[in-house]
Amino acid sequence: MSEQHSGKGALICIPTYNEKENIELIVPAVFEQVPEAHILVVDDNSPDGTGEIADNMAAKDDRIHVLHREAKEGLGKAYLAAFEWGLEREYQYFFEFDADFSHNPIYLPEFLGLLQENDVVVGSRRIEGGGVENWGLMRQFISWGGSFYARTVLGISVQDLTGGFNGFRREVLENLDFDSMQTAGYGFQIEIKYRCVKEGLKVIESPIVFPDRVAGKSKMSNKIFLEAMLQVLKLRFGD
Repeated sequence: MSEQHSGKGALICIPTYNEKENIELIVPAVFEQVPEAHILVVDDNSPDGTGEIADNMAAKDDRIHVLHREAKEGLGKAYLAAFEWGLEREYQYFFEFDADFSHNPIYLPEFLGLLQENDVVVGSRRIEGGGVENWGLMRQFISWGGSFYARTVLGISVQDLTGGFNGFRREVLENLDFDSMQTAGYGFQIEIKYRCVKEGLKVIESPIVFPDRVAGKSKMSNKIFLEAMLQVLKLRFGD
């Protein structure tokens, strides 16, 4: 068991698009686990008013920040914008985190502890102690198959390549070439892990249980999934 941490120097990056049902609940849940962390809500001009809700929260708590983007450009673009924002402000640890409670904040102190001796921590559903809850068989098959396919094609050993609950040390993001990142959507999670492994960074997986979202609508679609799988081939054979 790694040392637990309260979040000092950490930026929890939360991309949002139509997450009004969740944003007011997930933010305090994060602070319960890592009270010294800061949260950056990256809102892609949500028509349901998520961005305005986040602004109101930020006005009352200086640990909360909001980055407004003009349009929905994909998960990867949102995270890269968040990383750039955080790098300009001297945060030392960066986390990708969903607004919908499929990422449980209870793991954050453990992840921070692991980042004291590792470059990247991957919240993994694919190793002992990890798993999913309330997923149908088809969704489980697609998720497992996508990770297996990407891992096999790219030739790396990270078990949960498609997972989106990940942490990075500042130095990792400083040395990644954001302009060369090829994937904007779901495949971003595969690409960033692949690039970290290729750079010889110390990547560790830590088990998480991943439940289905509590409220709101999933952004995943068959089209997004297939685009990600095609992008894997480009990553592997384009290098």
